[in-house]
Amino acid sequence: MKSTQRLHDLGQSLWLDNITREILDNGTLQRYADELSITGLTSNPTIFDEAIGNTAAYDPGIRQKADKGLSGEELFVELALEDLRRAADVFRPVFERTGGVDGWVSMEVSPLLADNTQATVDAALKIHRLAGRPNLFVKIPGTPAGVPAIESAIFAGVPVNVTLLFSREHYLAVAEAYMRGIERRIAAGRDPRISSVASLFVSRWDRAVADKVPAELRNRLGIAIAARTYRAHCDLVAGKRWRGLEAAGARKQRMLWASTGTKDPGAPAGLYVEALAAPDTVDTMPEKTLLAFAAQGAVKGIMAADGGDAEQTLASFAKAGVDVDALAARLQLEGAQSFVKSWKELLQRIADKSAALAK
Repeated sequence: MKSTQRLHDLGQSLWLDNITREILDNGTLQRYADELSITGLTSNPTIFDEAIGNTAAYDPGIRQKADKGLSGEELFVELALEDLRRAADVFRPVFERTGGVDGWVSMEVSPLLADNTQATVDAALKIHRLAGRPNLFVKIPGTPAGVPAIESAIFAGVPVNVTLLFSREHYLAVAEAYMRGIERRIAAGRDPRISSVASLFVSRWDRAVADKVPAELRNRLGIAIAARTYRAHCDLVAGKRWRGLEAAGARKQRMLWASTGTKDPGAPAGLYVEALAAPDTVDTMPEKTLLAFAAQGAVKGIMAADGGDAEQTLASFAKAGVDVDALAARLQLEGAQSFVKSWKELLQRIADKSAALAK
């Protein structure tokens, strides 16, 4: 039995952290679903920038949309949704079979809106409407301005993939926003069954401290942060407030492990995937990580609901001079800035291609 199947069997959803028109056209995505237990996917501006820039597959679509007068962000959203609708249809049987728990794809709101709550909500509503698929998450960053946008989007009935979370505190803030949105729906007599995932970024922690800690702590910080956050998640869903919402029909906001590809060339490709095996969670993997884990990975156990030795490990990092709260804030800010950079590069690439194709 493949290691990916073992993860699936213990109750973890495996999603691909990639989308290109090529893997849709040549059947690779369907093969990953059939052979490697992939049941969803995620996208972001960097992924689309690379996909559009490294292939001519999007040129006909860009030319056609530009001829209709579309440009910039409007053109990109149409282009991206064409891919994501196709991917959503690949996973639609999973979505139906699991009652909406699994089988999702994700589309990001413009990172340029990260500090504008109302504009983020408006963009999320527009993407949700344009997508025309029940199994498409709109990605909203869990930044200070994003937290109220998450609550408003959930209240409005938009399924949300909360992105750019780096700590237990980040997670608890967006879990609170999700529950408030559901509580407002119940109070308004609306259906409480609005899905959400909370995406915690893992490997970026270890890249940030790689040259600042002793060798024995190398590649251990991201996993410890994830374990601490998972304990908070388990405590929250066992609590009275969530149990009451669940009894009213609400769906659990599942934890999603993001940034699970190793950044250290000396580390095993499946380092994070193996450590983050947990039922009723999602692991979204870059294509390289997925293939390496499928070929050589192993499922060695499941994450401890009580966090295991996370606090002892984090205490060791504190002794080594790592301030995890300050670093979490920095990583979230850098992550948002990175997406803004990719977004601007993406729009410039589309503008350049549009001009070249017009000639």
